[in-house]
Amino acid sequence: MKVVILAGGYGTRISEESHLRPKPMIEIGQKPILWHIMKLYSHHGFNDFVICLGYKGFYIKEYFAHYFLHESDVTFDFTNENQLVTHTHTAEPWKVTLVNTGVDTMTGGRVKRIQKYVGDEPFMLTYGDGVSDVNISELVSQHKLHGRLASVTTVQPSGRFGALDIAANNEVRGFQEKPKGDGSWINAGFFVLQPEVFDYIADEDSTVFEKEPLERLASDGELVGYKHEGFWQPMDTLRDRNYLEELWKSGNAPWKTWNMESVNI
Repeated sequence: MKVVILAGGYGTRISEESHLRPKPMIEIGQKPILWHIMKLYSHHGFNDFVICLGYKGFYIKEYFAHYFLHESDVTFDFTNENQLVTHTHTAEPWKVTLVNTGVDTMTGGRVKRIQKYVGDEPFMLTYGDGVSDVNISELVSQHKLHGRLASVTTVQPSGRFGALDIAANNEVRGFQEKPKGDGSWINAGFFVLQPEVFDYIADEDSTVFEKEPLERLASDGELVGYKHEGFWQPMDTLRDRNYLEELWKSGNAPWKTWNMESVNI
């Protein structure tokens, strides 16, 4: 099953970083957040990726063009016709297809443009700017069991501000730094989709996947939520990026569910 990752947006809310490179290439622990997302899927055995490029997509192409070299111990032998000898490497067993889906194309338009690379098989889809410890294997299993066209991972995000428990006399009885929000479940990405979903997407770059396509799937009874109560964090702002960096440096990043022993970081 292929994994499609949306990586073409402008990332305007984190412009401090995205004016230099696309948001999926902003680093956490010296690795692009895109790499972190791919590591999650790879941990569950999914290693075939289709990445939708747009804004500054050439950065992502450059990254993967040199990925194997950068993850290897090599010898450049200039005495032997500039021979390159690879000794050991820590590159993952990934197959990565990079598709130019347009600079100004919306999410639905990007998904429609990669249809020929997915074909008539089920596939997964997510955003290139959020990490989670979602159990991908369990998500796929649930999707297969319910038999509908689409599954979407849902989460209940924490509130942005801390909450105070205040008594009638205004005495503060407690403080919760990151309480749950209003209790609503929201779209966290990490979709599993049948190929028939392409029929719900208009062949127009202006199509927003989260609007008409998902709304129609829901009204037809073909969209099922997978409730994830673990960690999920989008990287929308510099504050989000710094928070993720702190978690990574602490050695307790919740989304790092894979074995890091063979990976240079």
